[in-house]
Amino acid sequence: MSLSNQIGEPVEPLPFALYKTTMKCVDYQNDENKLGHLKRLRIPLWVALPIVGILLAVPLSLRFWNESAGLDNAYRYHFEKTSSGSVTSNLGKEINFYQERISRNPNDGLDRASLAKTYLKMARATGDANWYLLAEQTAKRSLLHLPFDNHGAILALARVAEARHDFAQAIDLAQQVLQNQPGNEDALSLLVTANLATGKVDQAKQAANTLVNQIPTIGSLTLRALVNQAQGKDEAALQDFQQALAAEEPGEAGSSAWVRTMLGRFYVQQGNHKLADQLYREALRILPRYPLALVNLAELETRLGHYKAAERYYSQVFVSPAYPNVFDHVALQGLARVKELQGDVSGAKEQRDKAETLLRQHLDVNSFGHRRELARLLLESGQSQDVAEALSLMQAEVRVRRDPETLDTLAWALSGSERWHEAQQVMREALRWGIRDAGLFYRAGMIEQKLGNQSQAAAYFQLAQKTDPTFNEQPKRILELFIRP
Repeated sequence: MSLSNQIGEPVEPLPFALYKTTMKCVDYQNDENKLGHLKRLRIPLWVALPIVGILLAVPLSLRFWNESAGLDNAYRYHFEKTSSGSVTSNLGKEINFYQERISRNPNDGLDRASLAKTYLKMARATGDANWYLLAEQTAKRSLLHLPFDNHGAILALARVAEARHDFAQAIDLAQQVLQNQPGNEDALSLLVTANLATGKVDQAKQAANTLVNQIPTIGSLTLRALVNQAQGKDEAALQDFQQALAAEEPGEAGSSAWVRTMLGRFYVQQGNHKLADQLYREALRILPRYPLALVNLAELETRLGHYKAAERYYSQVFVSPAYPNVFDHVALQGLARVKELQGDVSGAKEQRDKAETLLRQHLDVNSFGHRRELARLLLESGQSQDVAEALSLMQAEVRVRRDPETLDTLAWALSGSERWHEAQQVMREALRWGIRDAGLFYRAGMIEQKLGNQSQAAAYFQLAQKTDPTFNEQPKRILELFIRP
């Protein structure tokens, strides 16, 4: 199994044909699954793709193939595309397999650890926090039956801790495993992602190097590329991205779509919109209606002023209002931006209200890490009471997460509260590891401008332009419209 299938890359969405299989997988008649608050478990929208979505999948993928026809051969997916349900079908089979084994041998700790790991894959595939709760409960039961050398259960708990943004606990658990298994791939990958999230880029780099030296796969190389990107080492990041693609293997459709989307985002930051566009479309050719690629493509179209296209791609994220997706609020917020950029204030408010309702009602804000998303949504409204709540949310969030995007959001909230000197210090911390991001440089410049530091502001604005030569009036308009410093 590829390492990247263990480190948080997307698993293919569940097809409609698996709806009944998945329902069987969450049968709580088993002692282990009797969670009172989970009796009304929602099967998310990726689990119940409507038939029309499946019928559209083939022409959609053909259209993206045509639109990415000029893509460099090194970035193309050269393997035969697996059927859309193959990966998730295996997940359903895995769950049934381990549940049946546990029913025959209830005291087996290893089978419970494997079941917990499969629940985690379902959590990443569906975006439903209930799968994390099942994974956590199953891993704890596993440790009760097998308290020693049960690394699989410990790592499952570490992944749940990471999902809750308890990064300190995730790191502690990963290190427990590494004491006995110094080369454990999942533990090392956890050290990379958790340390990146907490702003400990040097420690993330050390773990990423160890991982790549041990097993240079599409997943480990992409992780190191992200670390290099966080340090502003763009040439090294690009080399790792390219090596990751060269290392991909058949049957890794989720990993292959994920790395191309990450590489597309890398090129957007450098202003290479054409190549980014082609990479997003290639990801969608591999996994039609892949939400991460769709929202990034929509954001790119928004930046280019192609609002109709942006609305079309955001709209493809939604499948059914009955089964909300973890990306739904992202798409709704993106649609709100598009409406506001077009001067449709009431339409923007309608979409933003929907996103806020979804975040507050369908996502566990306190436990599974959506404080930052809600804060950014509130900040975009520009209302004083919303800014105050956003600042409170971000002050809580930075106690556990201090990556550049989180610090940037805190600086935004501080700016909205006219606490300019604090915003200045936060932006300096966000940039301290060397990340090169035109948007971050531009915000830092706007803050310095407000403080009357014109030379420093000019230096930041020049860095923004140097990082992304296409950072022209349109992206500045978007930032100034929604940042509101």
